[in-house]
Amino acid sequence: MALVDIRQRTGYLFLTLIVGHVILISTQVTTNRGVPLFEAVVFGAFSEVQRASNAMGDDVRLWWEDYFALQQVRADNSKLKDELAELRVRLQQERGVAEQSRTLQNLLNLKTSLTLSTTAANVIAGGASPEFRTITIDKGTSEGLRPDMAVIAPAGVVGRIILPTGRASKVQLLIDRNAAAGAIIERTRAQGVVIGSGGEQMRMDYVAGSADVKVGDTVVTSGIDGIYPKGFVIGQIESVHRGAGVYSTIVIRPAVDFSALEAVLVVQTPAAAVPDAVAAPGSNQDHE
Repeated sequence: MALVDIRQRTGYLFLTLIVGHVILISTQVTTNRGVPLFEAVVFGAFSEVQRASNAMGDDVRLWWEDYFALQQVRADNSKLKDELAELRVRLQQERGVAEQSRTLQNLLNLKTSLTLSTTAANVIAGGASPEFRTITIDKGTSEGLRPDMAVIAPAGVVGRIILPTGRASKVQLLIDRNAAAGAIIERTRAQGVVIGSGGEQMRMDYVAGSADVKVGDTVVTSGIDGIYPKGFVIGQIESVHRGAGVYSTIVIRPAVDFSALEAVLVVQTPAAAVPDAVAAPGSNQDHE
């Protein structure tokens, strides 16, 4: 083993001497341009190292810049998403305000077109039970409201006040199963009584069998009940079923969308004092 180690050491020493000798010679040998060969070799080696280092540095710099650029893009995207969400919320709010403005404008147009004394009120609650179709408005006896005052909207008849308090009133909707109103078919003047069903439709009873009744006819209040002024729209006839000499079923589709009520008018003029010439806006009623 000692002999092998001596040979290896001798080999390493010999190799070192050769390399040293080559380097010594290269320092004395010059190239065609007068530059020492050793310097040229060293310069070439180091230039390649520098080239590789610069290339690696450029790659690292580009990667770093791309990384930060990507982070900025992500931050910008997040900011844009937040701004978009905020704009959507603001748009919904503006739509709500615009819709409320249209509702109030329609109510104002109705109020100014009437010769009746009316009070505007906001709907603040709906009935909790589907068996009794009611709403609550934000006006009461302190504004002069009393039981059996008619409640209307730009589209037509809403119902009547059944329970006023100092600052609020409960209104029975015309679709309530216990509600009723004297009615006339506008086109033919055939009379009857519109009765609520508790659902989204009403029916018209006590119409003479000889009366001319068609689907699409408009039904308006007759004023004979002493609650609803004459000529306000109740709804349109949706279906007609004739029995033995009489009308067995006349189904009325309400003119008012009761699920979307926001504001109403309470008619404070007694129905008996309203002249027959009063009619709902847009009605083609022939005055009697």
